[in-house]
Amino acid sequence: MPHSLRPLLPHDSAQVLRLNNAAVPAVNSLDEASLAALLAECALAVVVTTDAAPEHVLGFAIVFAADADYASENYRWFAERSREFLYVDRIVVADGARGQGLGEVLYRSIFDSAEASAAVVVFCEVNLEPPNPGSLAFHSRLGFAQIGQQSTKNDTVVVALLAASVGEFADR
Repeated sequence: MPHSLRPLLPHDSAQVLRLNNAAVPAVNSLDEASLAALLAECALAVVVTTDAAPEHVLGFAIVFAADADYASENYRWFAERSREFLYVDRIVVADGARGQGLGEVLYRSIFDSAEASAAVVVFCEVNLEPPNPGSLAFHSRLGFAQIGQQSTKNDTVVVALLAASVGEFADR
């Protein structure tokens, strides 16, 4: 089924919250206010839908630029090491829509945005504890490499800090 990418619109918020919170602990849970705060500061917020049902969100990504006023521990770790990046705060694909290439569709838009903004690297993190081996494998296939590790949330979560070169992704 053909898929489309479009900006995350205000009427998508309820679906995005459901998708996000169904993906916990791979991402942090959100409520309406915290989602609104992310969207107010992010550089890119996109959703993927089917052409047949463009109102039905199958996945989304929320991305921050290097100059964001964002207090995330992981974002700050990356911001201390680079000034020319995009940071994927969260990327989620619905359980029933996985394996259809939608994660790659979302990442293609992120790397296109990075290239347009002159960012040289895209950063993200993936949980090591609690483990998320599927996401680690997916990111590895896209060319992400681990550049660090960090314990967060009062040592309840350990993440692999990942980076992928914008130029190398564009050459894929």
